[in-house]
Amino acid sequence: MSSNAKKQPALGRGLSALLQNAETDITGASAVPAGAVALIAISLIEANPFNPRTHFERAALEELKTSILTHGIIQPLTVRKMGRDRYQLISGERRFRAAQLAGLTEVPAYVRIANDQTMLEMALVENIQREDLNAIEVALSYERLLEECKLTQEQLSDKVAKSRSHIANHLRLLKLPDAIQAAVRDKQVTMGHARALLSLPTEKEQLQALARILAEQLSVREVEALSKPEASKKVSTGLSSKTKPNLSTTEKLYLSYLTEQLRTKVSIDKTPEGKGKLIVHFSHEADLQRLIELLKKSK
Repeated sequence: MSSNAKKQPALGRGLSALLQNAETDITGASAVPAGAVALIAISLIEANPFNPRTHFERAALEELKTSILTHGIIQPLTVRKMGRDRYQLISGERRFRAAQLAGLTEVPAYVRIANDQTMLEMALVENIQREDLNAIEVALSYERLLEECKLTQEQLSDKVAKSRSHIANHLRLLKLPDAIQAAVRDKQVTMGHARALLSLPTEKEQLQALARILAEQLSVREVEALSKPEASKKVSTGLSSKTKPNLSTTEKLYLSYLTEQLRTKVSIDKTPEGKGKLIVHFSHEADLQRLIELLKKSK
């Protein structure tokens, strides 16, 4: 309990008060009183519909499962009571999913009380504090807090203890094409890359620049250079200055198209006689699985 108390200030000003407010209780008596930590059967817990995180890497869940089997669940989940012997997750969905993979029948959890509006705010604010949340998930959480919880940017800044410029920079990412947002989510490009792409005037140029980033592993500074006037022609063609000179114009366009569609580095290794290899790169096992699923769907 003492370790949890130390973490509460990071949840945002006023959130601890929300957790303790009895007026948000939507149920009657419960087998486990609110405010307690208890072992709760997994079968009695349902997922959190307000969780901003929708993508869970299988490899990371397997690692967490192994840790849980070795050390148990160190940090309890947080749930709200929905009625007698019915609970809903507020936070800890990764631990919840990993516990299911590990075959556990019960998990330790803090029991809280909250209505839907309060729970949405609690779930979003708590999840924003997580270091492993990607920039797009954070941006979507900010957007939901502003729109669904009717917060101003100033109020949001106070709740999450972040500057208004930090919040604004994340929200701007949601103006990017879906393919670029997906690349940020899948950790193929950084937030710095995405912010640099915002300076390009059209969606077409942004997507062509994304293809170059993935194909050539461009740095953020190199992407920023693409927005300069002297680089505009290179961006509009979508052709790489590092592409091998023996590729035809059509082959270069194929390369740009595949890189954009697969959202990963694609290269062509071709001999002067016209033979060669099409190489699709991946960064980890989950990325390989993603590419295989894309290829299956294209049949």
